[in-house]
Amino acid sequence: MMKNLVVLTGAGISAESGLKTFRDSNGLWEGHDVMEVATPEGFAKNPELVLEFYNQRRTQLLTVQPNKGHLNLTKLESFFNVEIITQNVDNLHERAGSSNVLHLHGELLKVRSTVNESLVYNWNKDLVLGDVCKLESQLRPHIVWFGEAVPMLDTAIEITQKADILVIIGTSMQVYPAASLVHYIKENTPIYFIDPNPSVTENQFKNLCIIADKASNGTDKLLKKLTA
Repeated sequence: MMKNLVVLTGAGISAESGLKTFRDSNGLWEGHDVMEVATPEGFAKNPELVLEFYNQRRTQLLTVQPNKGHLNLTKLESFFNVEIITQNVDNLHERAGSSNVLHLHGELLKVRSTVNESLVYNWNKDLVLGDVCKLESQLRPHIVWFGEAVPMLDTAIEITQKADILVIIGTSMQVYPAASLVHYIKENTPIYFIDPNPSVTENQFKNLCIIADKASNGTDKLLKKLTA
């Protein structure tokens, strides 16, 4: 029976494909205050700005490709039952061929109704005011904004609790509630932390192996360690 390998990924794995990371060091997101473009209040105040912001992100996503980090994770499926929990809103894991991907913070290539959040539609073009769901309600990006609940969190916790091995790639472990997932693993579960600038030290967790490298090189090393 295959072991359960749970992978938690953040912006660092997508950065190598050319997608900019979530926020610059000055707190701005593509030159915008996060509160303007990633909150329900920002959307209520200036929906056109918010829709255009995500239109630009969506357009950019369609021009990039999965990188070796994404592709290496698909190779692990030959050896483990791999489940990926990602903070990323891109679809690069799926395009690389990963079978089980849970998006904690929503998906850029989906939109949903503003009155019924279960009405979700695939969307790969610009979203503008006047685009409505079947209830004639304006559509919005299918993104979990600041101040909103994370509906997939309970599922992510259940997946993490089953992990025989936990791999963390390209995330600072500063974004909650995603960062809390590491506390749900069984005691003595091996943890592999891949990041060029690790935000953790090996004495923070039992059985922690830090691979201080970017996702593509780090997952090469991970493959060798786990499949040797």
